Amino acid sequence: MNSKGEQQRNSKNRVCGPQQWQADALLLLVALVWGSTFVLVKQSVARFPVYAFLCLRFALAAGALLLLFGKRLRVLTRRALYAGLGIGAFLFGGYAFQTVGLRYTTASKAAFITGLSVVLVPIFSALLLKRAPGRRAIVGVALSTIGLALLTLEHDLLPARGDLIVLGCAFCFALHIIAVSRFASHTDAMALTTLQLTVVALLSAAASLATESCPWPVRGDVLWAIIFTAVLATALAFAIQNGVQAFTTPTHTALIFAAEPVFAAIFGYFFASERLTQPGLVGCALILVGILLAELGD
Repeated sequence: MNSKGEQQRNSKNRVCGPQQWQADALLLLVALVWGSTFVLVKQSVARFPVYAFLCLRFALAAGALLLLFGKRLRVLTRRALYAGLGIGAFLFGGYAFQTVGLRYTTASKAAFITGLSVVLVPIFSALLLKRAPGRRAIVGVALSTIGLALLTLEHDLLPARGDLIVLGCAFCFALHIIAVSRFASHTDAMALTTLQLTVVALLSAAASLATESCPWPVRGDVLWAIIFTAVLATALAFAIQNGVQAFTTPTHTALIFAAEPVFAAIFGYFFASERLTQPGLVGCALILVGILLAELGD
């Protein structure tokens, strides 16, 4: 629970920062950009090693931010440095699970499973604060669990391999949202963003060297995907997220990010000819309803 001094600082940040609707609009733009990348990344990692793709994506994004905001890293305290390393580890876990899972499932299903991170945010927040989740949060989790079953279970009532892998990213992204919200209001946003993206690039490079063969040369379409995801979906998106989360709550942020799987399903429908089954559509609807219930609270 925030102390009185922390609450006063947060209130001051909200007065000096962007208005609520401006912060919400920027976060919705981030959700749109992220939703557009599921099909692009799925097509790319079908022809290019996963960790090498992540390494190049995050190295390019981190390099761009280092050129612009590298000097700000000097202002990071030891506590902020450790926080950035932890946030970067959560972010790496999220993208590693998600990108590997995209090899074995559709972009639309991966996006909705990733969206379960929104349901997990209030649950993890309640656990960290040692408070039981509210009734609506519990109902939201129950509905999302049923929706997940309808979306992912095959005829043999077993989930697909890719769906289980992507589920791991939902846990990591939920922890990432909570961690960013915890430290964003007390740390330089651009320095924190630069640090965590650098951590993801380094961890991805280590994983690639340990498990993958040399990815060169890079195909033109894959290179375009790397540039697009690095500049728009990584450097710009996380700079916006870390910058405006100081002026809103983690629950509010997660609620806006619930639009991401909807955007992903639209892009999957038009650009990858993906079609969800009728039970899958019902499952997606239940997940979205569960997300809304979990985030609206009691």
